[in-house]
Amino acid sequence: MKKLLIIIAALAVSCGNKMDNSNQDVAMDEIEDTAIDQQETQKDMLLGDFTKEELQQAPFNSWFDSRYENFKPDTDEMATINENIRDYEIKVLMGTWCGDSKRELPKFLKILDEADYDYDNLQLVAVDRNKTTPSGIEQDLEVTRVPTIVFYKDGEEVNRFVEYSQGESIEEDIARIVSGKEYKNSYAE
Repeated sequence: MKKLLIIIAALAVSCGNKMDNSNQDVAMDEIEDTAIDQQETQKDMLLGDFTKEELQQAPFNSWFDSRYENFKPDTDEMATINENIRDYEIKVLMGTWCGDSKRELPKFLKILDEADYDYDNLQLVAVDRNKTTPSGIEQDLEVTRVPTIVFYKDGEEVNRFVEYSQGESIEEDIARIVSGKEYKNSYAE
């Protein structure tokens, strides 16, 4: 009964995702994160602009550090990313309460670190459970699901990653975006 309640709670407070039932690891992450989320208060959430270093501090390091350290990006995809990522400015909107954000953001930051990406060209923004921020950037960017990673080239939006990978991995999706290949996120029309 307790597991059923946790699963129902996970669906109720999800980040807006549609999970593939075949991905049990993702489902378990969602369930574990939801149990933790129910104990969080506003002071345990980041809101507005933040840094990677803030994720490496309590309470966020409890989910960030191991997911960052254990992630090993595909070397072929990283070659494409390394070749192209410096041409982009990136804005990330995520929720420290959101299972999808907890799953994808550590991987994304590891990809940027391995690509020696200049963090001066990266803006990290945390949203609350209503997916709002003090600055209202989520409205300007039309963000309704998190994480949303928006890629800009020469000041223009090129593409965005939303919530979960379309390919085999986040690095595959990022490589497609930064190399200019056709890519549609989960919610693109």
